[in-house]
Amino acid sequence: MNDMPRLGGEISPRRLQIFWAVAHVGSMTKAAKMLGVTQPSLSQQLSSLEASVGYPLFERRSNAMHLTELGITLLPKAEHVLRSLQELEDEVAQGSGAPRHTVRIAGATSAMRTIVPPALLAIGRSLPNLDFDLHEGSPGEALDLLYARRVNLGILAAAAAMELSAGFQQTTIHEDPYVLIVPDEIDLGDVGDPVRELSPGNLHLLNSTVQFVYGTQHTRLIQDWYDAVLPNNRVTARARSFELAIEMVRHRLGVCVAPALSVAGNGGSKGLRVYHTGLEARRVAAIYPSQYRRQEPYAQLIDQLESAGSRIELPACEPIPPFVAAVTGHRRT
Repeated sequence: MNDMPRLGGEISPRRLQIFWAVAHVGSMTKAAKMLGVTQPSLSQQLSSLEASVGYPLFERRSNAMHLTELGITLLPKAEHVLRSLQELEDEVAQGSGAPRHTVRIAGATSAMRTIVPPALLAIGRSLPNLDFDLHEGSPGEALDLLYARRVNLGILAAAAAMELSAGFQQTTIHEDPYVLIVPDEIDLGDVGDPVRELSPGNLHLLNSTVQFVYGTQHTRLIQDWYDAVLPNNRVTARARSFELAIEMVRHRLGVCVAPALSVAGNGGSKGLRVYHTGLEARRVAAIYPSQYRRQEPYAQLIDQLESAGSRIELPACEPIPPFVAAVTGHRRT
């Protein structure tokens, strides 16, 4: 371990938060974006923290930040301090008699537009002094905001948070089936062989796929499904949200596989036909600091999110097309 002169100084919560963020994402650029600060400011604060402890906390290698032995030792202690400070702030807010209390939520567009509004309406009746700060974004953005303590809850697909950071837990609020979405002129209800039974124009549309881009695991799962049921498929567009992919289908640019919830939160199935796929459903979860499960108003909000998720009306979905059922082995239900 390289020596660094001990200059003393303050080990502040903000510097610990910066240390945690850099350790979490492995990059000062990404950590600065996560925390909403400039990179020079973040770098200065991190250097000051290292000077305070007297030794480097990171090794800089190939534009990536790797924890030193001391950094590895201090990280769980920093997490404990940050978690305790969050608990203290929540308790002070509860007991201060303040007229308003802001709850910050970040999550995927489909869940934020369908599950969150009825949950907030319900909790607002019993806790009228709450207000809400809402952020739509990718699963990665929601997790970054949550782990940086800039939001209180994240609402996203559980698969996007397979390994939760220490001190966080999740509650499933909705089971969301993946569906095949096609322009409404393509009727697949009795199609056993698309090549023989569809018109050339509709066959071309069916083989044109609009894909949602997030994570190699998800992309590979969907592409494997396309390759099995539509061997001649080709990607015509890539989108960073399911909602945009669905709009591309609505404008006859191709077909897509997306969660049914994203159809419900994007104008419904007008201009579309929606079919079951047989793929495993997406599990939508609320992710939050562990203490929130027993602490108001968060405990009640999580309950309301579960309740709202169970009441969501998904778009009418037609049975698996015969040619899909023949390949996947699923019954037409």
